[in-house]
Amino acid sequence: MPPRTDYYAVLGVARDADAQEIKRAYRKLARELHPDLNPDPTTQERFKEVTLAYEVLGDPEKRRMYDRGVDPMASGPGGAGGNFDFSDLMDAFFGPSTPRGPRPRRHRGQDALIRIQVDLDEVMFGSEREVTVDTAVACAACEGAGAAPGTQPVTCVMCKGSGEIQSVQRSFLGQVMTTRACPQCRGFGTTIPHPCPECSGDGRVRTRRTIGFKVPPGVETGTRIQLAGEGEVGPGAGPAGDLFVEIVEKKHPVFQRQGDDLHATLAVPMTAAALGAEIPLDTLDGQETIQVPQGTQSGAEQTMRGRGVPRLRGSGRGDLTVHLQVQTPTPLDAEQRELLQRLAQLRDEEKPSGTPVAQPTGLFSRIKDAFAGK
Repeated sequence: MPPRTDYYAVLGVARDADAQEIKRAYRKLARELHPDLNPDPTTQERFKEVTLAYEVLGDPEKRRMYDRGVDPMASGPGGAGGNFDFSDLMDAFFGPSTPRGPRPRRHRGQDALIRIQVDLDEVMFGSEREVTVDTAVACAACEGAGAAPGTQPVTCVMCKGSGEIQSVQRSFLGQVMTTRACPQCRGFGTTIPHPCPECSGDGRVRTRRTIGFKVPPGVETGTRIQLAGEGEVGPGAGPAGDLFVEIVEKKHPVFQRQGDDLHATLAVPMTAAALGAEIPLDTLDGQETIQVPQGTQSGAEQTMRGRGVPRLRGSGRGDLTVHLQVQTPTPLDAEQRELLQRLAQLRDEEKPSGTPVAQPTGLFSRIKDAFAGK
């Protein structure tokens, strides 16, 4: 006797509709009729009917039975019973889920991070460094299998190797079948009755290793150097993650870094600033000579092109800017004081008036004055 309910009409699809059309129709109706959005009893009954129609038409075997006039949901011979897999409902809402079955014991390991301090010399010219880390490596005793030598993992007796167990619960939809990871084997499908005594069945052990690497010129605080495959080995001797070395640049006693440029302050005696001089400066490239012109004022700057930090992701180097700081001599002995007083008399500076210094006119000030008609 043909089924009384027209499941095609319930879903609003033609009898020759393909599987994708049936799924799209069901997803649309299920969203509209879901009890969380429509709690009234009439809508809930309609939702059950739509779900039942999709359970039949969404299953190729049940659909063939239905098209032959047999109710695939009827109890007893010739029927499929009233249960359905809850995962099919989730697939209809959110798309196909991940493949079922036992999950592998072998996984990629985690990445690791370590910080090191570097000097400005290393930043300028690069260096060869080593770090010592404690990470997980593959267990040599069991070669990552986790089982004691001479033994093997065995099929889980609870899930029969599937890694999953199913349970049936009653709900407003009827009897709902849910699937979860097997608690005995944790979803692996196998158990290890005799774990490796070295790694306790994990397939890896922790050890201390020394790893060499290069610090490229131009690094700065926060730069991370990636050492591929030097991180943690994964469970079951899975592929190792990466080790990241993060740079922390030490403060230099003379040079201050600003991007790719370096800055230094050079103390100049008052007499040298007044008369002019050549002053040596030890830089990271070697000794350089700073030309101090006659009459140099405190705060004057000299820029040495290409004496800064190498560009990490480019060519060339930044600049080195030397800031000249004129020093007033102190303390003075009697002879020195007499000489300076004589100089003040010669320059008519015995009673200085302190002339205000005009601020330098910048571009924006000149534009503002132009608009003001000055």
